[in-house]
Amino acid sequence: MKRRILIVEDNVGLSQMQKDWFAQAGYDAVTAISEPIARSLIRKTTFDMILSDVRLPEGNGISLLEWIRREKKDIPFIITTEYVSVPDVVRTIKLGAIDYLPKPVHREHLLELAEDVFKPMVTVRKKEKVMFHRTSPLILQVQKNVRLVASSEMAVMILGANGTGKESVAQSIHQGSERWNKPFVAVNCGALPRELAASLLFGHEKGAFTGADTAKAGYFDMAKGGTLFLDEIGTMSYEIQTMLLRVLQESTYTPIGSSKERVADVRIVSATNEDLLQAIKEGRFREDLYHRLNEFEIQQPSLAECPEDILPLAEFFRERYSRELKRETSGFSDDARRRMLAYPWPGNVRELQNRVKRSVLVSESPLLEMEGLNTEIHQHNNETIPLTAIRPLKDETQEKMNIINALKACNGHREQAAAMLKINPATLYRKMKKYGLK
Repeated sequence: MKRRILIVEDNVGLSQMQKDWFAQAGYDAVTAISEPIARSLIRKTTFDMILSDVRLPEGNGISLLEWIRREKKDIPFIITTEYVSVPDVVRTIKLGAIDYLPKPVHREHLLELAEDVFKPMVTVRKKEKVMFHRTSPLILQVQKNVRLVASSEMAVMILGANGTGKESVAQSIHQGSERWNKPFVAVNCGALPRELAASLLFGHEKGAFTGADTAKAGYFDMAKGGTLFLDEIGTMSYEIQTMLLRVLQESTYTPIGSSKERVADVRIVSATNEDLLQAIKEGRFREDLYHRLNEFEIQQPSLAECPEDILPLAEFFRERYSRELKRETSGFSDDARRRMLAYPWPGNVRELQNRVKRSVLVSESPLLEMEGLNTEIHQHNNETIPLTAIRPLKDETQEKMNIINALKACNGHREQAAAMLKINPATLYRKMKKYGLK
């Protein structure tokens, strides 16, 4: 059954475009132009996600979110707006919004968010997954580090942007370890409800709390003897961090409602796209837990940093989806190959995979064209700036030039530049002041 998404937006052209994006990605999207219409639809229909503008002709996105919370409807909610307000951001996050997107909202970013929202809370793999073997220098270094650490019991932390393939690295570590024939359990930490976290992680006994009609195994039980992969570790609440730290320190845990301790016989591998050192400074992440999880660190590079992998990966996905979708394809046109190599791939391997899959599905020719890959931004003075010069902020040696390029490409529009750099406008303003940019 398709996931159903409600788009609350008074710009009919924009809402139709977003509806088309979701439809192309396999979702069922419905639109509403005001808060009263949205409320009426929510009362009659079950939605899996809501995307709402703040400013509406009747009502607004924040009051809609407040109403949903009063109605005790647990629907993932994303706010969009052209006018970024820090108080509004704080208010929506406190109300439980999962993200706050400045306009213009980019297709790949929006679909990536939806994929994260609908990602299962836990996945158990007992069989080896077939993975593509990449050959770019940076990936070869990652593979070398994987071989070095796999046979140990060290806790590994994998760092990298969304869509780079951090879970594939974790699976490679598992497959290279002595635990390879035991379960690999991947937990989406961003989806762990605070009030159920202890039960989900450690399990519970029958009658432990209201609704516990049967005993249930937790993720530590499910991964026994194997590897527990904690994805998006940076989103874990402070309370859950404390529970996890206690288990890692003592190597034991107790299911809810039980008096018997169990041994935590798992290898821990974690991953994040967040700067955890900054999160520690801001008091959002425990430093002692960070050191427990980060006995060995692996940095997974972006796809743009591994251009040698782009075309081989595209061929790999083309062959896979040609089989799955039962479509006859023979390769990519010369123009498609040129566009793929010139495109910056902000959504990384995941974006490449999704674009190839769609191209296989919609192509009327065996030779795929990969339409829709815009490789440059045009300014009003007809000057062009290649998007490859604009990447998400990484370190201080690149930041200033990246900010200058983004501002230039957006004709000085700060909110658009912030969206391009995948940071919020407040962070951009702070960094512009730091580097003396006005």
